[in-house]
Amino acid sequence: MNLISKFDPWRSSVCTCPSKLTLNPYTGCDHMCVYCYASSYIPRFNDCRPKKNLITRLRKEAAKLKGETISMSNSSDPYPNLEIETSLTRKCLEIITEQSCRVQIITKSNHVVRDIDLLRKVPSTVSITITTDDDAVGVLVEPKAPLPSERLEAVETLVGKGIPTCVRVDPIIPFVNDKPESLMETIAAMGVKHVTSSTLKIKPSIWPRISTELPNIAERLKSLYFKRGERMGGYIFLPKDIRFALMATIGLLAKKHKLRFGTCREGLSCLNTAPCDGSWLLNGRLGL
Repeated sequence: MNLISKFDPWRSSVCTCPSKLTLNPYTGCDHMCVYCYASSYIPRFNDCRPKKNLITRLRKEAAKLKGETISMSNSSDPYPNLEIETSLTRKCLEIITEQSCRVQIITKSNHVVRDIDLLRKVPSTVSITITTDDDAVGVLVEPKAPLPSERLEAVETLVGKGIPTCVRVDPIIPFVNDKPESLMETIAAMGVKHVTSSTLKIKPSIWPRISTELPNIAERLKSLYFKRGERMGGYIFLPKDIRFALMATIGLLAKKHKLRFGTCREGLSCLNTAPCDGSWLLNGRLGL
């Protein structure tokens, strides 16, 4: 199996991302997010480990690249806590930038700022997931990830160094982080140009964690998902009217703060003002 592959080769009906390639240096992640989707299809997900013979294999595969867009990473965070010890993502970036590829980073870690020097060598964007600007809530839903305040500092640093930066307010969980007004105001003031958002989707492996870690919230969510929810692609979505209201609210906040906006896998592309992954920023069009 190749390390570099097509993103979403099945072309999901709710995916609005442009065509690109994807690379995951690690299998699994050690951030322990209670809502993690990838844990439903990656065995031993919390046992974060590098891909076997990662660097040797990547050098061979990268030699065939011709400037494509590489997205890191769409299943496992490229900056798990383990990356501090291994620097494998940095080594991957060194190889990819030698091929003049365009780079998209998707992470929940402030450690991405370490690699600004490499990201400045090629067209690149960084999408940092910040579900909330409340550190206490962040610890509840993302217990082993860097604090939201640390990620906000990383956003400010990236923007200050000229790296086009998106923020993923994702996932929106009703009764937990569904009032992101202050977060949106903060990131707009920092110079962020794009926001992506989506709502929590439920899979069988996700619900027990939410019930254990957020029992009071789970009780309030139960009827929304299991009685009124919409089933699509193996997930249970919130009812469409609630999803639309939540995403439309963030879209209006984005418009208020002159941000471009994209929903992620919601079936609500009518709300999008730009490609959901922020890839428009790769072209250097920073004006609105």
